[in-house]
Amino acid sequence: MQKQTFFIVSSFLLTGLSLNLPAVAQTKEVLVLSQRQSNEQLNDLLRKGRELVDSGEYVQAIATYQQAASLDRENARIFSGIGYLQSRQRNYREAARAYQQATALEPNNAAFQYALGYSLANAGDNAGAALAYRRAIELKKDDLNTYLGLGVVLLRQGDYKGAINAYQQVIALDPNNITAYSLAGTTLLQQGRPEEAVKVLQQAAQRAPGNGNIQFNLGKAWLVQNNVPAALTAFEEASKIDPRSAQVHLQIGKLFLAQKKLPEALQAFQRAASVQSDSAEAQAAIGEILLAQEEYLTAVITYRRLIDMVPDNPAAHYNLGLALKGRDRTNEAIEELEKARDLYRRQSQDEGVKKAEELLRELQPSRRRR
Repeated sequence: MQKQTFFIVSSFLLTGLSLNLPAVAQTKEVLVLSQRQSNEQLNDLLRKGRELVDSGEYVQAIATYQQAASLDRENARIFSGIGYLQSRQRNYREAARAYQQATALEPNNAAFQYALGYSLANAGDNAGAALAYRRAIELKKDDLNTYLGLGVVLLRQGDYKGAINAYQQVIALDPNNITAYSLAGTTLLQQGRPEEAVKVLQQAAQRAPGNGNIQFNLGKAWLVQNNVPAALTAFEEASKIDPRSAQVHLQIGKLFLAQKKLPEALQAFQRAASVQSDSAEAQAAIGEILLAQEEYLTAVITYRRLIDMVPDNPAAHYNLGLALKGRDRTNEAIEELEKARDLYRRQSQDEGVKKAEELLRELQPSRRRR
């Protein structure tokens, strides 16, 4: 029997990082034909399944291969094909079941073990995924993707040491693997080891000077060490590389705001809002600065936009009340402050209720005079 398997193209998502993993079980040919060439029904099903795969009709292809599997329960590659198609449909539990059958039939197939780990990881079974990845590593010790996958699931389980060891294995095998450097750096940062994180991320930055994500994480590592100038330099470098990153502009704005550099902070937050128009965080920060600068009309517009995004945010209504008060629009200010008070009360925020009521008492006489 020819040894052929499907390939998987997949991605992991963790802690704000997207890790793309390339193909693991290479083939571009038809699934396998049975050794039992006399079994025409089986081979017809396998051909039909391949045609359905080629045309993107995965649901029908799965059903066809399941029929084939019922005729040949010993063909691991049929189950591998079913697993692949289920994963393409994001049916990861079903994919894992299929790969478990494939690995039971061929326990020494590293690609099947990797695919099982991938499916279990996406199904939320990180412990099971780690076991499968480790088994794949036993069978094929130089596969970078398996170490990266193992690092991901160990990190999800809070095993920072294990995750870092997995990434270090990748670096040992491929000293220029930027993904491993980046993941190792962010893992060290999560573990509370910012000095080591800076060193690793600096190595990554040297190898990939055009990677904005590395610069962003380097900035965060510097920030944990309270090295604001270095953090700002890294964030600004990240913004040059990736000017469409709202998170980078938000972080720059926060640093300038903490330094009370309001014009610079406002510009950064406005850039974030222009990149991500639905960013409530950016709008709230813009409103805060406009209030401080007594730009009340623009603040009114900003807070109304913010309330459209988060209508139940009491602080947004309160600050809109302040901006309206600054424009001498007392009745409208009172209306917003009453909404803020009620929302604060509903959310059991006693301090918010208190400050809203204090401002309302200040404004009520003005409304009566009007």
